[in-house]
Amino acid sequence: MSLTMGGGGHRPPEQGIGGQARSAGTKDLANGHEDASRHRVAIIGSGNWGCVAARLVAFNTARLESFHDEVRMWVYEELLPTGEKLSDNINRTNENLKYLPGIKLGVNVIPDPDLEHAVEQANMLVFVTPHQFVEGICKRLIGRIRHNAQAISLIKGMEVKTEGTWMISKLISNVLGINCCVLMGANLANEIAEEKFSEATVGYRGDGEIAQRWVQLFSTPYFLVSAVQDIEGVELCGTLKNVVAIAAGLVDGLDMGNNTKAAIMRIGLREMLAFSKLLFPSVKDSTFLESCGIADLITTCFGGRNRKVAEAFARCGGKRSFDELEAELLQGQKLQGVSTAKELYEVLGHRGLQGFFPLFTTVHEICIGHLPPSALVECSSEMTSKFPHDEDSAQL
Repeated sequence: MSLTMGGGGHRPPEQGIGGQARSAGTKDLANGHEDASRHRVAIIGSGNWGCVAARLVAFNTARLESFHDEVRMWVYEELLPTGEKLSDNINRTNENLKYLPGIKLGVNVIPDPDLEHAVEQANMLVFVTPHQFVEGICKRLIGRIRHNAQAISLIKGMEVKTEGTWMISKLISNVLGINCCVLMGANLANEIAEEKFSEATVGYRGDGEIAQRWVQLFSTPYFLVSAVQDIEGVELCGTLKNVVAIAAGLVDGLDMGNNTKAAIMRIGLREMLAFSKLLFPSVKDSTFLESCGIADLITTCFGGRNRKVAEAFARCGGKRSFDELEAELLQGQKLQGVSTAKELYEVLGHRGLQGFFPLFTTVHEICIGHLPPSALVECSSEMTSKFPHDEDSAQL
């Protein structure tokens, strides 16, 4: 019998992560009532990475005494080709047929198409949606979340507003009035779903105890999580690498080879570090050696969706738009690199610094059709000469 949307039905025990059998709700109801001291988790988002995050979290909530078993996952409702609602299909099959087919999420993951209902009991909120939707989601949640709620963002992106640049964690914190950490890393979702070893980094500000709770919630034998007290550095690494991945995909589409790709990645890493310190001088160099930094850059430039679509864009000579290729190749998933490149371009233009960030600038101009894909390689020889030396970078 399928699990009902209200959580009142039951499934027979299934195999959990690592093969252990369990049934949902057994720990919570062992004493006949719920323990208010236990943390309750909600996942806001149900795409490819959102479902993988829900699976990781559900494994841990089922075995750790400090958490309620049940993990509610907000599902943005869609109709499948069969006419069935996506939330109903996840509820019936315990997998997301559209975004993560073939992977069981865990019997204690409860899909819920009602955003407000999904979060109403949770005091640990995991945000994992495309970054352009975050502000609207948060506004819907004002006054609807628990007073002691904590949040973590798995979202790679930023918002450019008239008053300045807002990281997604800051946006969540300011709109909802709650603390928000971040989790970033070399995390191709499908590989984690297949339980291949990966690492991730929790970035936090101030309260290390809260950060360790997030580390505990996400860590598994194959998903190693560490914490770094540099939330801006961790989040900017996860955000900026998508622009470099667009550049890497263009190189692949132009068949320029691995040497060129390595050069573009090196230039991109340098611009990532300089831009991060431009916005937040407190960003630590050492953060770029964590999973959220160089490791995430490498995996995204060789295997991510931004690289994939950029390669297709270059192979067609830029004659098809990124929007068109995204719809064709990603089956509903969203690119982040193109919109982030636009946001970087606006920030740098406002400060008169586009000339100091030639890779970021060129990627945006290629994405909007002002330059052909080949311009990336044609101007790459100028990138090193234009980029400021370390002593000049400090003056930006």
